[in-house]
Amino acid sequence: MSTSNPTIDVLWDQWIKSKDNEIANQLVEHYLYLVHYHTQRIAAHLPQSIEKDDIRSLGLFGLFDALHKFDHTRDLKFATYASFRIRGSIMDGLRKEDWLPRSTRDKAKKIEQAIQFLEQRLYREPSASEVAEYLQLSKSEVEEVIKDSLFSNLLFIEDKSTEHQDNYKEGIGYNLPDDRNPSPEETIVNTENLNDLAECITLLNENEQMVISLFYKEELTFTEIGKVLGLTTSRISQIHKQAIFKLKKSLSTAFKNLL
Repeated sequence: MSTSNPTIDVLWDQWIKSKDNEIANQLVEHYLYLVHYHTQRIAAHLPQSIEKDDIRSLGLFGLFDALHKFDHTRDLKFATYASFRIRGSIMDGLRKEDWLPRSTRDKAKKIEQAIQFLEQRLYREPSASEVAEYLQLSKSEVEEVIKDSLFSNLLFIEDKSTEHQDNYKEGIGYNLPDDRNPSPEETIVNTENLNDLAECITLLNENEQMVISLFYKEELTFTEIGKVLGLTTSRISQIHKQAIFKLKKSLSTAFKNLL
């Protein structure tokens, strides 16, 4: 039915005609790199207790779903469509499982209270080290909790913002039809939030700016960024957490107004 080394175009032709499971498995294997890519990126936001294999399984389900639902007559690359489905499947799975432990939520609440208290006492935003010292936690733990809680809030915000759009809901990364144009006031607010965020990024040190830019703009993984900067993957993860803590307030505001 197929040649020993079929091209991807031949596989697609065979799949469209036959819907054969063996052809589907070959296509899935070809596009498996997309699952790995999104697993790596999303795992960077999650607690280490979350198994990557669980995230990968959710992504694989999204890839199979994309293969069966892809409309080849549309002017759209499958890799682009599959990325939407894979990311959406992972995000939906995370929302349903409520992956953030209760202990982390409790710590996040205490950290937020500590930040507010220290802001009033110091007349400025406290550093992660100052928050950690006040709560008798490690600096790394404070940064990790802030990162996890921010990502959890992002999931919750998007879930609420799309709950009335069941016919179109695809998860984070999907383009949802916009049934109205933003008002001039909303456009101004969103622009100001993005400008504030951009200004805050300039206050980060050079490595932090590079990590944020390479991860969110260039969409590199931590391992790839490590190769660019000549640092270990764990060091890049640490720099990312430090940057997220510094950007926490600006990120929270921007996310809430853009989603």
